[in-house]
Amino acid sequence: MLGEALSSVEEQLVEKYANEWRERLTSISWFMRRLNEKIARMANEEDECTGHFWEGRFKSQALLDEKALAACMAYVDLNPIRAGMAKTPETSDYTSIKKRSRKAQQTSSPNHPFQQVPELFNFAGNPREKMPEGIPMQLTDYIDLVDWTGRQIRDDKRGYIDQGLPPALLRLGIDPQHWLVMTQQFESQFKGLVGSAQQLKAKLSCFFRDSKQHRTAGIGACQQLLT
Repeated sequence: MLGEALSSVEEQLVEKYANEWRERLTSISWFMRRLNEKIARMANEEDECTGHFWEGRFKSQALLDEKALAACMAYVDLNPIRAGMAKTPETSDYTSIKKRSRKAQQTSSPNHPFQQVPELFNFAGNPREKMPEGIPMQLTDYIDLVDWTGRQIRDDKRGYIDQGLPPALLRLGIDPQHWLVMTQQFESQFKGLVGSAQQLKAKLSCFFRDSKQHRTAGIGACQQLLT
C-alpha cells in the first residue's frame, strides 16, 4: 500500500512539473525573459556596469496575412535607415535585407528558392495555385519595394510617383499612402494581432465563442490600412 501511495505521489509530481514546463515552453514571455536576461548579463559584464540592458518590454504581434507580413518585414529592414545608421538597405547591418541583397548579387537566379539565403524564409514567387512554401512574392520585387519605400520617407521627397510603384504593391493591393504609414509606424498602429479585419475576427472566433462581445484591439487600424 505504501509503495502504491508513493507511486501515485510521484506520478502527480511528474505531471505537475511537466505541465509547468509545457506552459513555459509555449510562452513567448518566458522565452523572451530568459533570452533577455542572458544578453543583459553578457552586455553588463562586457561594459562593466549593472542595470537593465533593454529600453522596454518586448512587443508580440501576430501577422495573419501577406500584407501584414510584408509591412512588418519592411518596417524592420528600414529601421537602420530611419535611425540614420545606414544610407541604403543593402548596407544596413543586422538586417535580412542586407543578407538577401548580397546573396542576390552572387547568384544567377536570385528569385529561385534554392538560390536564396538558406537560414531565411524563402520568397516563393508570385501567388498562384499549388503555391510552394514561402513568402508569396519575388525576392527582387521585395528588394525594389523596400528601396522604393525608403525613398518615400526622406524629408526632401514628398508624395510618390505612381509610375515607380513596384509590382508587389499592385499584386498585394496595398494603398501607397497606407503602406508608408505601416512601414514607419507599425508598432504604434497595430496591437497583438495584425491582418485584415476579416482575418482578425476569424482568429478571435477560434478563442471566443461570441467574438462580438470581445473587444477587438487594433481593428480600426487594420480596417483602415490592411483592407
